[in-house]
Amino acid sequence: MKLKKLGLIINPWAGVGGPAGLKGSDGADTVTRALAAGIEPQSHKRAAIALNALQPFSESLQIVTFAGDMGGALAASLGFAVEVIGAAAGERSTPMDSELAAAAIRDAGADLIVFAGGDGTARNMVNALGDGFPVLGVPAGVKMHSACFAISPRAAGEVLRRLMAGELVDLHQREVRDIDEKSFREGRVSTRYYGELLVPEEGHFLQAVKNAGREVEELAVADIAAQMVEEIDELDPETLYVFGPGSTTLAVLNELGEEGTLLGVDLWRNGSLVAADVSAPQIVQAIAQHRETHPERPVKIVLTAIGGQGHLIGRGNQQLNPQVLTSVGRENLLVVATKTKVTELGGRPLLIDSGDPALDEAWSGFVRVVTGYRDEILYPLSGDGSGMALDHPSAARDELH
Repeated sequence: MKLKKLGLIINPWAGVGGPAGLKGSDGADTVTRALAAGIEPQSHKRAAIALNALQPFSESLQIVTFAGDMGGALAASLGFAVEVIGAAAGERSTPMDSELAAAAIRDAGADLIVFAGGDGTARNMVNALGDGFPVLGVPAGVKMHSACFAISPRAAGEVLRRLMAGELVDLHQREVRDIDEKSFREGRVSTRYYGELLVPEEGHFLQAVKNAGREVEELAVADIAAQMVEEIDELDPETLYVFGPGSTTLAVLNELGEEGTLLGVDLWRNGSLVAADVSAPQIVQAIAQHRETHPERPVKIVLTAIGGQGHLIGRGNQQLNPQVLTSVGRENLLVVATKTKVTELGGRPLLIDSGDPALDEAWSGFVRVVTGYRDEILYPLSGDGSGMALDHPSAARDELH
């Protein structure tokens, strides 16, 4: 496949609920709440990162899209030849607009549709296109359990570049899954299969389907929690800890005597929970206050990876935005994961997709991962999934205790 006409669909509101701590962006009310909290939509920026890889081919490529925020404005601003074939029905685009756009773009002769959104937008593509028309997802949502997304906008751009250059790129059927956001906000995670999409796949650039369900290795998780509590006790109690989502990080909080939130971001310091289920602006404010009152005390982020995918940053924890990450610093990142979760990666690196490619590049490298009590490894973290994958994860083992 060599691209001549590229379809483009942007869900302008995808992911806006993540930094606000709303655990999704479905529904007009959720979008309104996120915008009222001062959250800036990121899907256009993420789509731009992917499309910038096609700049060398701008004279021979036409982009077919809907007007304004759904793609036309961005494509034109990047200097591409644009064919606008429709527009959203209202001021804010809806899932139905995405489905109408997908069908219209296909009928207009596009070779492939690239869409920026989350699992909900992927479902729209299934509804409109079925499994016989090629699409590629630029990750811009909160959760993104589906396997139709590239691991990052930059990776999506690389797949598109290879297609434009006429290189051989395989096409495969990939699952689309989504969760009930209402249940998700209540702390219950259950994914549902919605169908498949035909997706261009090249090496490590496409993400895997997320493994559903809570971690079942209760003893391993308990060992990790015991190790982390021991380390926390040894450090200055006035350190501010930012705990990311996940059953393993929650186990650490539980071991510290706090209830915590499974799917939110919590703040802990000096033996007690400072705040639970916080948004990105609240984290920024808490860090600023902490540094005013405790200028000599650090801030640390405790994270675990998504099982199967390996995403450490950028899936379900967009509250940890580039501003937060830069403020805290890579040296204050603490990673916890069971050996099973690491082994399931098959040697693929942990992934960071913060929304800032320069930050992703700077944070790439080997990170310490606590895998049990006095048991840890060094494991690669990558912004594009390349260059550091391990043939044998155990080779990175670092028995420091």
